[in-house]
Amino acid sequence: MENNFKMVAKTLFGFEELLAKELTQLGAQDVKIGVRNVSFTGDKGFMYKANLGLRTAIKILKPIETFKVFNEKDLYDKIYNMSWEPYLKPTGTLAVDATINSNVFTHSLYVAQKTKDAVVDKFRDTTGQRPNVDLKFPDLKINVHIDREICHISLDSSGDSLHKRGYKTATNIAPINEVLAAGLVMLSGWGGQCDFMDPMCGSGTILAEAAMIACNIPPNLMRKEFAFERWADWDVDLFEKIEESLLSKTRDFHYKIMGYDKSPSAVAKAKDNIKNAHLEEFISIKHEDFFKTQKAGEDKLHMVFNPPYGERLDIEMEEFYKNIGDTLKQGYPGTDAWFITSNLDALKHVGLRPSRKIHLVNAKLEARFVKYVMYEGSKKAKYNN
Repeated sequence: MENNFKMVAKTLFGFEELLAKELTQLGAQDVKIGVRNVSFTGDKGFMYKANLGLRTAIKILKPIETFKVFNEKDLYDKIYNMSWEPYLKPTGTLAVDATINSNVFTHSLYVAQKTKDAVVDKFRDTTGQRPNVDLKFPDLKINVHIDREICHISLDSSGDSLHKRGYKTATNIAPINEVLAAGLVMLSGWGGQCDFMDPMCGSGTILAEAAMIACNIPPNLMRKEFAFERWADWDVDLFEKIEESLLSKTRDFHYKIMGYDKSPSAVAKAKDNIKNAHLEEFISIKHEDFFKTQKAGEDKLHMVFNPPYGERLDIEMEEFYKNIGDTLKQGYPGTDAWFITSNLDALKHVGLRPSRKIHLVNAKLEARFVKYVMYEGSKKAKYNN
């Protein structure tokens, strides 16, 4: 279609295939997997749909120019010579962010500043007026990506990172990112087919993302704003039509989603966040110490959780991870238990053999997402991949 254009969805390391699958299911064309990103084509309506509906995307970028750069003057000149009038008024506001992988350019803030200077100077020289910088709510957010000598200039259609869904007002120590939480639930293979539990639920992020996955609720309905709403071609009627279309595809969910935390303040925060997300009918949260609990009933249970790594919490890690293994072994037969950790030494003390290990990165920390299968009855070497 002639109205289609290339876009790039950025994601976390290890989630590229998940994101590509999401894009394909939403209807994207020319889906190609990169490192921490997936490129695709679609029209303006699909750009709206991608921002609203993708669970594992951090940003949706619209590339507008690619060129080689060899030094600072070269960068400035090529950005200056671009045509910026279709995207920004001389009296508008802009913000620039940059990511770099280059021997020549080594400071992302400096690259962002040079880009801003070139755009502002171009408007001042051609119109006598100049746009201002607004880091919070700019009319245009420009993304610069330099990989060695190739420079990509894109428009950021999302604005704030898409992990900021809008339902979380309260967090606890070491909260999990919403995109990471959604990706973990999806990587674990759970889509609403049995009961679900997060036994160390913190502020409730994994629970909220699991409920939205189970019910096929678009994750970003509650965001206050997307950057494309300030673009010259913003089409509110088309956006509302896309929103209605996504909402029409929600589905019923007939199992339970449960959260435990031993901190009363975490439980209170989690309940607030679940209420903000309008997901109370699907999720129950209790003040419980997981290590003192047992599985209720004989139905299949699927667990995903984010235990402490010891980065920001003062806990005896080896004993803590041993207790995770003991509790699963003694109290949770018929359970598939997944958790993420960057404490690879403590992981050895779980005392169970994982049936899967997936390499991920969490907040720049090398992490493993591990699966333990707890069988009903005899557990002798019945391991399942």
